[in-house]
Amino acid sequence: MKRKHWFILAVASIAIPAAAIAAGTSTPYAGQETREIKALSADEIRGYLAGEGEGLAKAAELNHYPGPRHVLDLAKELELTDAQRTQSQALFDGMRAAAAPLGQELVTEERRLNGEFADGTITEAQLATELTALANVEARLRATHLSAHLAERRLLRPAQIARYDQLRGYADGYSGTEHDHTGM
Repeated sequence: MKRKHWFILAVASIAIPAAAIAAGTSTPYAGQETREIKALSADEIRGYLAGEGEGLAKAAELNHYPGPRHVLDLAKELELTDAQRTQSQALFDGMRAAAAPLGQELVTEERRLNGEFADGTITEAQLATELTALANVEARLRATHLSAHLAERRLLRPAQIARYDQLRGYADGYSGTEHDHTGM
């Protein structure tokens, strides 16, 4: 009899937690329904409004095209020359000045789309129009950040790019032989 009780306890100890997990079907969206704009977190909104990249330049960043903000943050470790530092700062300032109004536009478009769904007024035609507008803004914003990475790479020597990758924790280090380069 004792053996039977242990068996029942063992089965219950597996079945009860599994049932509890299944009953509490949490989704990755749980809690996001309270956001002002459902598709954007408060941090994403803040970042877009401030002209930050929000991951839009990963294609460049992770393929040995450093970003001006991070280059400036690592200026000492990268041993930037005064000219490189000045040019990187100008590049960053220009990128941010161009990105902030585009970020505002993106947040406005997301707010509009969110509102139409919240009000239950969205139609297929409006959806197509809203998504086209959003895609256009995001493309221009992404181009702003990616272009800054292109320009930043031209300011750096291959050894600086390799060091940058190392400092940023990227495993696939830059050898300086991937592409033609006109670093200082």
